[in-house]
Amino acid sequence: MEQSSGKNINIKQWAEADRPREKLLALGRRSLSDAELIAILIGSGSRDESAVSLGKRILLGVGNDLNALARLSLADLCKFKGIGEAKAITIIAAMELGRRRKEQTVERKPKITSSNDAYMALKHLYEDLNHEEFWVLLLNNNNQVVGQELISKGGIGMVSIDVRLIFHAAILAKATGIILSHNHPSGSLMPSYQDKNLTKKVVEAAALFGFRVMDHLIFGDQGYCSFGDEGLL
Repeated sequence: MEQSSGKNINIKQWAEADRPREKLLALGRRSLSDAELIAILIGSGSRDESAVSLGKRILLGVGNDLNALARLSLADLCKFKGIGEAKAITIIAAMELGRRRKEQTVERKPKITSSNDAYMALKHLYEDLNHEEFWVLLLNNNNQVVGQELISKGGIGMVSIDVRLIFHAAILAKATGIILSHNHPSGSLMPSYQDKNLTKKVVEAAALFGFRVMDHLIFGDQGYCSFGDEGLL
């Protein structure tokens, strides 16, 4: 599998936009060819051959088949002129990461179709708390959970809520739907005047920014109260 190298212009003489690292920074990782990605892994070529040219030669040696490249041993890779043990190990490690990524199943985002779904998604956050916390559940257009965010925490009484933090979290998560939630350390499920007033403020603000406030859950010792189920939204 010994591959001879040819005379090539050194990579430092290339236009900056053609250098793999600079190209990735300017255009993103998807703009790079397989050979350019290998060049970034191995870091450098030789006096007579650029890292990209070496990457192309390695790919040619395996029929441009990344699966075949992943099956090469340390000794196989070291047969390519310009690839020593350190560079070979780097390529093997990158191939193994790719294999492990393929092995992992894509985590399915839970879908919220009822107040009970929201309760099940949030209840672990409120277990054994002796102080009040305020969390939001963030959903996409399909009502799938894309995130959760702690907005505030406080003492035994009502926590102070900055409504702007709710929408900041929603924007970062690229969410379109919001479910508000907080707990009552007293165990009561009865919404207070402050709870109702806050919910109204969030609903009104959400309408201006195109978000959907789908519910507000109050957690207590005996389960939960849903503003949506109770007609309080």
